[in-house]
Amino acid sequence: MANENESTVETKNLPGQSHYVSETDETGLGAVDAVADDRAPSSMWGEAWKYLRKRPLFWVAAAIILFAIMLAAFPSLFTSVDPKFCELKNSYGKPSMGHPFGFDRQGCDIMARTVYGARASVIVGILTTVVVVLIGGTFGTLAGFFGGWLDSFLSRITDIVFAVPFLLAAIVVMQMFRENRTIFTVVLVLAVFGWPQIARITRGAVMQTKNEEFVNAAKALGESKIRIILRHIVPNAIAPMIVYATVALGTFIVSEATLSFLGVGLPSDVVSWGGDISRAQSALRQNPSVLFYPAGALALTVLSFIMMGDVVRDALDPKARK
Repeated sequence: MANENESTVETKNLPGQSHYVSETDETGLGAVDAVADDRAPSSMWGEAWKYLRKRPLFWVAAAIILFAIMLAAFPSLFTSVDPKFCELKNSYGKPSMGHPFGFDRQGCDIMARTVYGARASVIVGILTTVVVVLIGGTFGTLAGFFGGWLDSFLSRITDIVFAVPFLLAAIVVMQMFRENRTIFTVVLVLAVFGWPQIARITRGAVMQTKNEEFVNAAKALGESKIRIILRHIVPNAIAPMIVYATVALGTFIVSEATLSFLGVGLPSDVVSWGGDISRAQSALRQNPSVLFYPAGALALTVLSFIMMGDVVRDALDPKARK
């Protein structure tokens, strides 16, 4: 009789052939199927970061955005030339040592104006986005959570403002501030007409979140409505707001450039990309580089925010990846 530990058993049915039997596996099914459950479950933000850090598009957009913020915050690190120092003898001068982009019609250094122009455009975009998120987020949260007459009232206000053409309204209102136009004036005007979209997005996200089980559990425990909104509703409904805010920031930068291009935005003594593009349009044929640098910086910055918004949307909303 063959030993049980032998792995080879001769078969009588087929002479000259061997039947191979694997050794007995002593590992039980429980050990094979066991899953370590001592780790804390990953949060939405943790899963989003795992997705983002593997996306080259995220790193490219983040690098460009960081560079634009550095230009706005520390322009003297990139150029030592005063952007407002102009000499007519350098009008449309060619690139030279210390002036790699050349000069514009007034003899101003194009590189210095491009670098310092980032400050006004980026500041307007960031401040407008913050104000828009606060106004639209508050309106949308209150309307979505409480519902009833408050929802109807806030929704009608949102519809009225939303029906007004955004850029046209900003142009008309900015005409009222011809003598006193500053960065904060532009931010205020853009924010007044730019919040309805995020209010709608926030309202829908809050209405979906407030029916979740953890919200009902918080209500059963006797938590106040303000605490439920701040602790449970907003953190779980903020994802679509972040996605929209990222894309809207680029949109507000373009809006500021458009207003400055039309002469109703920032005053002429403030260096901005929109103002430089407006002044460069007369030299488009004979010296297109005067227009290329501020327009290229504006386009690249806005594109980076749009790319960031797309990749953040995919990270926070797995269904959007399909």
